[in-house]
Amino acid sequence: MTLPKVELHLHLEGAAPPAFIRGLAQEKRIDISGIFAADGSYAYTDFWHFLKVYEAATSVLTSPEDYHRLTLAVLEESAKSGVVYCETFLSPDFCGGRDLSAWREYLHAIEEAGTQAERTMGVTLRGIVTPIRHFGPEKAKQVALCAAETAGRFVVGFGLAGDEKVGKPGDFAWSFDMAREAGLRLTCHAGEWLGPDSIRDALRDLRVERIGHGVRAIEDLALVDELAENGVVLEVCPGSNIALGIYPGWRKHPIGELHRRGVKVTVSTDDPPFFHTTMAREYDRLAEAFDWDEGVFREIARTSLDAAFCDPDTRARIAPLLEPDHA
Repeated sequence: MTLPKVELHLHLEGAAPPAFIRGLAQEKRIDISGIFAADGSYAYTDFWHFLKVYEAATSVLTSPEDYHRLTLAVLEESAKSGVVYCETFLSPDFCGGRDLSAWREYLHAIEEAGTQAERTMGVTLRGIVTPIRHFGPEKAKQVALCAAETAGRFVVGFGLAGDEKVGKPGDFAWSFDMAREAGLRLTCHAGEWLGPDSIRDALRDLRVERIGHGVRAIEDLALVDELAENGVVLEVCPGSNIALGIYPGWRKHPIGELHRRGVKVTVSTDDPPFFHTTMAREYDRLAEAFDWDEGVFREIARTSLDAAFCDPDTRARIAPLLEPDHA
């Protein structure tokens, strides 16, 4: 679908085209051949194996220049799908080992690539700094310091990703408090591998305004009503959920029912090459599954932009691009 799109839930390393990672590994003579299938795509068996493959792929990204190249490669794919604004999760865990000085160098390279892509591809990028849940709360504090020290026009948010079954959201409250005090806006992965209580915990203990995934709220209709009443935005990644086996198919995915019940849903790809998807494909499959027309998708794009963590000037600049009469 060629409509202009806004994406709020994209992991930068997870969006790396397999050919890009394979080529970088060959340049550096690093053998990660075991993470690829015969057709050249990423190979994994389940979510927990996916995390290992993800980290193996990321291991070849060892310099700011690598991340500059990665960012351009990812945004080129986004632009092909009509994405005009994108927020990506960035982890100082991978970018400089949580060292603030190194993190600044990586961040500068990513932001520079984002500026180049905005000029040449028409897609605007912003960053959400994100500790990895299964690395633990102490390392998250170092990530939060990196986030707080670099908050600004480009670094606009703070989140939490990784294995939802490790620890509790409240374990990371200190880090989220630091990010909040630095003026960053907050999101958290929840309600993907655990049920509604995981979402409630994130909302209560971390006071986030968006939930990454959040689809298992559908198992508790009182929570669904609460999300709708409070305007909590869900960063829904249907193709990811289906590829990982959380739901058996597109028509069985709860995004349709969540939208019908008034929840603010958005659409994203999560880690697109891992899940053989693109933003254009997500829109096409959702249109087939739920008979959504152009009006629904324009509404979702506006909801996404309203929920974006960027500054008001950036939002005002992007908004006209989503209108039907935009040339």
